[in-house]
Amino acid sequence: MHKTYRIIINGRVQGVGFRPYVSKLARKMGLTGMVSNNEEGVIIFASGASDDVLEFYQELVSNPPPVARIKGHKMVKSKSIAYDTFEIVPSSTKGKLNLALTPDFGICPSCSEEISNPDDRRFNYPFTTCVNCGPRWSLTNTFPFERAHTSMSAFSMCPACQYEYEDQQDRRFHSQTNSCPNCGVQLELTDDEGTLIHLDPNLLFRELSDLILKGKIIAIKNTGGYLLCCDAANPEVVQRLRRLKRRPNKPFAILYPSMDLIRKEIGLDHEEITALTSSERPIVIVSSKDFKGELALDELAPGLSQLGVMLPYSGILELLAREFGRPLVATSGNIHGSPIISDKDKALELISDVADYFLHHNLSILNAQDDSVIKFSFRNRQRVLFRRSRGFAPNYFDDVLSNKTKILALGGHLKSTIAFTPNDYVYLSQYLGNLDHYEVYARFVDTLAKFMRIFKESPDCILVDKHPAYLSTQYGEELAIKKKVPLYKIQHHRAHFASVLGEHNLFGHDADILGVVWDGTGYGDDGQIWGGEFFSYQGGEMKRTGHFEYFDWLAGDKMSKEPRLSLFSLNNDAKATFLNDKFSAQELAIYTSIKISNKLQTSSVGRVFDALASLLDFCDMNSYEGEGAILLENAVQDYNPALLKIYIRPGDDGMIPTKLLWKGIYKDFLDGLDKEEIILNFLFTLANVVIAMAELRGTQKIALSGGVFQNTVLVDMLRELAQNKFELFFNRNLAPNDENISIGQLMYYTHCIDQQIKE
Repeated sequence: MHKTYRIIINGRVQGVGFRPYVSKLARKMGLTGMVSNNEEGVIIFASGASDDVLEFYQELVSNPPPVARIKGHKMVKSKSIAYDTFEIVPSSTKGKLNLALTPDFGICPSCSEEISNPDDRRFNYPFTTCVNCGPRWSLTNTFPFERAHTSMSAFSMCPACQYEYEDQQDRRFHSQTNSCPNCGVQLELTDDEGTLIHLDPNLLFRELSDLILKGKIIAIKNTGGYLLCCDAANPEVVQRLRRLKRRPNKPFAILYPSMDLIRKEIGLDHEEITALTSSERPIVIVSSKDFKGELALDELAPGLSQLGVMLPYSGILELLAREFGRPLVATSGNIHGSPIISDKDKALELISDVADYFLHHNLSILNAQDDSVIKFSFRNRQRVLFRRSRGFAPNYFDDVLSNKTKILALGGHLKSTIAFTPNDYVYLSQYLGNLDHYEVYARFVDTLAKFMRIFKESPDCILVDKHPAYLSTQYGEELAIKKKVPLYKIQHHRAHFASVLGEHNLFGHDADILGVVWDGTGYGDDGQIWGGEFFSYQGGEMKRTGHFEYFDWLAGDKMSKEPRLSLFSLNNDAKATFLNDKFSAQELAIYTSIKISNKLQTSSVGRVFDALASLLDFCDMNSYEGEGAILLENAVQDYNPALLKIYIRPGDDGMIPTKLLWKGIYKDFLDGLDKEEIILNFLFTLANVVIAMAELRGTQKIALSGGVFQNTVLVDMLRELAQNKFELFFNRNLAPNDENISIGQLMYYTHCIDQQIKE
């Protein structure tokens, strides 16, 4: 006897080909019924023999579509319904949204093959997608994920595309982004004044390739926003791009046409290959020490022996890279510091002085996104996420939040993100940038408004950083008054620590956990600038238990931008003549006067990195965030621990003697020790300090966060020192830098503040 069952599956199940998969599987197994999207995910009514429906259910949840991610599922018996067949029915929403949003997916091999095949009707069509690939979040206006809720709604499918859409056996069965050259998105090539250049569409990418070969810079509207592209082997054009984009030293991302060419020129390991070819298609930072190609390395990554490389993740990039056949610079279409541009008029207004030509299209990008960036440590292949954006946003799956409070967390300032819990999910925005820039701040406000509009929810409480000058904090204060909801200010480094505890589900753990949070800056509970902190977490309580000894914080935000100021602050040698090369006599007089009367102090480990970078003449002035620290890491890679020494150990009171550490570094410098050895000794000392603090406290669990832990050499040293005696927890699906502050605020509120309120 046939029975009907209702199955609900939630998670990342919309825009991933889940309904077509359900329909095909049900028909194959002889079941009847229906499947649709709703506000909670996918809802299925399946009729058939009980054993057959159970087998169907188990297959669904065990082997979902490739890019789906199931969070929860349930099957219950329903009123028996006689269905004639199994159908996909239009989505209906009766309640508020309670499902995972869908990120962008890199182009799949099947679509890539189609656009390269002269006999295929999608030959050279750059917006070729299917249920397994293509932009999603970039095009999303609202949910559930249906064509009508995206910017693809502006394009009606032609009969051929409609046939594919309705054909159960087709790869594009119910593909919401389906289109072709006859009914889809149109390209246009203009000069820098917006004048249209008429070309045969089939010759467009050949013309772009020729222009790039001639040394031109092309602004290409991609699926996440504009990219600035040029020949990565042409040093003159790369330098021109740097000058016009106002980006003197920060490395450029390199787009390779194929994995075969990357392997030939650079060489990769398994982890890097897996990341480059994943559905997220991030930029992967790899070593260029054994590079065998013809790139303008000095211009692409000044002073570095590493490159950020990626493979094409959209049809536009696939066609351009294939036609050019060599590596291309593919950097964000903006002026350095501003957000990536996605609007044609804005692009012509803001970067027409940078680009010689523009490739536009008429598909609206509703959520512009930068490329995500990851790196693997050299010795232990530990993955470190540097930027979490396209391919990852706007979901966060490793949540352990159990309360029903609608929380809005507004994050930090320099690497802004927003986190929101309007339902059973945690949503984490793409990387937004430095809120000092007006355009970034405007995008921050717009993203926040969009989150509340999509979910039709307002927060019950708002979380902000404790720093009173952060624009995210000030906006949160105003919004809390407007919404008449409580505001909680959460200390920056506690949020960092909480982000790791949350990622690894460590809240409520009985054992004492050591928190190590090292970064450049954060407003401390005592009004000083923290950045070299140790915490304990046990039984719902987080305490600061130690820190690096304070030293002078000079000239406000200038200190984070000028490593020479950190050197000046830590220097205790009145005869240090090298300062005369880094400061004018007037500057020395001014900063000496400030130092004498200064009351603001810092424990920042990030600033110690800066001081060392300046001392060793790597960097006196940062042209991009963290430049000095990056150059230090770049100078070292492999090492022999037996040949390294430790400058200091922590005191019994949990204090780390910063000045004594600097004294040891400075002595090695005066003794003429090799720069690489000094850097390795410094990093080895930091790693040993962590282990010594854990031993001092008698804890085996160590959670580490903050921008300093983007240093993969330090991460390797820690893993090797910990061995099996200590358990290390790093941010894994979050960047260790300030991008994780918003999630950390959520975690801290839920597991520390909210618990206290309930008690």
